Amino acid sequence: MSGENEQHPSSVSGALGRPFTEQVAFFRNKLGNQVPTRRWDDITGAAHDDAFMVAGAVKADLLSDLAAAVDKAISEGRGIEEFRRDFRAIVKRHGWTGWAGEGSTGGEAWRVGVIYRTNSYTSYAAGRYAQLQAGNFPWWVYRHGGSLEPRPQHLSWDGTPLPPDHPFWRTHYPPSDWGCSCYVVGARSARGIKRVGGTPGKQLPDGWNSRDPKTGAPPGIGKGWDYAPGASVSETVQAMASKVGAWEYQIGKAFMASLPAGTADALADSYRALPGTAADTRRYAAQVLEPRPDVPAPPARTLGRLRSDQARALEAELGRSVDGFDFSLDASAVGHVRGEHGDPLKEWRSNQRAVTIADFAQLPRIASAGELVRLPHKSDMGEDLFEQRVTIGNDTFVARWVARGRLRRTVALKTLFIEVKKRGPKPTS
Repeated sequence: MSGENEQHPSSVSGALGRPFTEQVAFFRNKLGNQVPTRRWDDITGAAHDDAFMVAGAVKADLLSDLAAAVDKAISEGRGIEEFRRDFRAIVKRHGWTGWAGEGSTGGEAWRVGVIYRTNSYTSYAAGRYAQLQAGNFPWWVYRHGGSLEPRPQHLSWDGTPLPPDHPFWRTHYPPSDWGCSCYVVGARSARGIKRVGGTPGKQLPDGWNSRDPKTGAPPGIGKGWDYAPGASVSETVQAMASKVGAWEYQIGKAFMASLPAGTADALADSYRALPGTAADTRRYAAQVLEPRPDVPAPPARTLGRLRSDQARALEAELGRSVDGFDFSLDASAVGHVRGEHGDPLKEWRSNQRAVTIADFAQLPRIASAGELVRLPHKSDMGEDLFEQRVTIGNDTFVARWVARGRLRRTVALKTLFIEVKKRGPKPTS
């Protein structure tokens, strides 16, 4: 947080917009402990800071796929519609039945929204908690999220400035119930409190710290929500975030190295299996090859971390560590593929077919499924080349990669071409 003049977004816009380092650090710190559960309240309170769960998801591979989908939504700032498509694909792939909301369009929409918003809001709040603590603000200001049907108690707390060690924050730091979009901002003076929408001197209403006998929580706080998301791991999140810059590509691949190898491997393959990842890869190629001024292509697009078996195989060939490397696609590779393998007639003469923008969507699948084989020759830049081959229908996709380690620790695509079992008619041009 840069100071009192900063415009602080609500938890809704912040959680569902551009991700930030502390938010991603908090969520990925949970991924090492994926807990099978039957009910939503099998885990309660601050235990959520150290565990990922989806009520009813008890199989490890199902839970990993759901974790990857949520992680993608958070770390890449994805919208709920993309998450919905990924959720549907996961349910179908695993034959998951019996989940709350199953059987109707409205039920599915409700369940998708609960998973998506709860994880987005809590990770956003936890990341903000770490930022607020690191910023050493003498005042924290409660802000209502602006929902159309506000909870009366939440509205009564809006604009209240309190010191960070006030007991209110232990139980009332938002979100404080399902769908709660309230948030907290920091200030350094009475003027700063006003600037962020607070009211200097405003007091909490009487009875704020009483307990509802039905829920066991204070009035206005949902059952199981009377804790501060992220407070129990704030120092850990701050330490994690301090090692990563602000570039979204770096944030997107950060913190996975701290997970157990088996968990990180499963998440990497789960990420590459998401329909959203395939669509993103295709869209990235389109951004490069058919650029629009309003949608510039970023320098690179991650395809997820190498699995540990892939990393060890590369290390044996290269004689150096590739820990933390991901597969990636950059603009130069997309342009190279179009230039070298985009001409239909040229490719036909080589028993191949031209690579189209749509074909780039297969790269995540290739990265997970194909064995990395070192080639005897090097690239035109003198780099070691590794090849993966995956047959899909009549086509054999051949991806060639180079391992880099200076500016980006990555295995970057060098080229992609497509061999065919049987040539079609000769292209006219």
